[in-house]
Amino acid sequence: MFDSGFGGLSVARALIDLCPQEHVVYVGDTGRYPYGPRPLSEVRAFATQIARWLVDEHDVKLVVVACNTASAAALDSLRGTLSVPVVGVIEPGVRAMAKATRNRRVGVIGTVGTISSGAYQRATEALTVPLELTCAACPGFVEFVERGETRSDQVAVLSERLLAPVRDAGIDTLLLGCTHYPFLARTIADVMGRDVVLVSSADETAFEVRAILAAEGVGRAPGHDGDLRAYSSGDLSWFRSVGSRLFGGELGEIGRLAWPEPPPAPAHETGPARDVASG
Repeated sequence: MFDSGFGGLSVARALIDLCPQEHVVYVGDTGRYPYGPRPLSEVRAFATQIARWLVDEHDVKLVVVACNTASAAALDSLRGTLSVPVVGVIEPGVRAMAKATRNRRVGVIGTVGTISSGAYQRATEALTVPLELTCAACPGFVEFVERGETRSDQVAVLSERLLAPVRDAGIDTLLLGCTHYPFLARTIADVMGRDVVLVSSADETAFEVRAILAAEGVGRAPGHDGDLRAYSSGDLSWFRSVGSRLFGGELGEIGRLAWPEPPPAPAHETGPARDVASG
């Protein structure tokens, strides 16, 4: 499982709660964070590099792209090149949004890169039930979450401004299209009002992973103890501090990753240098 930083830990938390017997390897690419403002071609290269490392170095049986921007940029290409199933967070989130809506007017908020990619728009159009979709990019939300400012006056003012398009569209369901955004749920709910249902893709993604593992016959039997191994390409102290707070528990040992720059082409990719710092 990987993300540009910490938000994907919400997906890791949901998966560990649902399938505690599974081993989870989490990569937070904080050395190249954030992905949202980067060109999608660059994000695709990063995602390919990390996913191949997970398969080659850890022999994972499934890859979760726990990042909306990376899902938008790279999910199709990863599914076409990797030898294991690949799960993103966009399709599960859209399905959960479609189940929750009552008036069929829905909204999605995400990073600039995710919204401009059109991934949520395409996923919504592919549904059998037509929905009226309003999207809004929310630059700045990720940074507030990672500073721990989820209830400050500043984030409240920013939320009022950025959420105005989806609130004014009369939606009844809002999909939080970034894995950081559930940590702002109370502030977002205050702005949107009590009649709007907030949907996070983390739980739905965890259910999809469990279903795929069962269908492929590779899930571990309940009763075994799984573990979490976390890696970061940035400052390990920062990752441990912020990550443990958002994950809701200590992350333990954090492995350090040092990616070659720029990312090599897929046919010539090599693994990163690695060492481990005590947690």
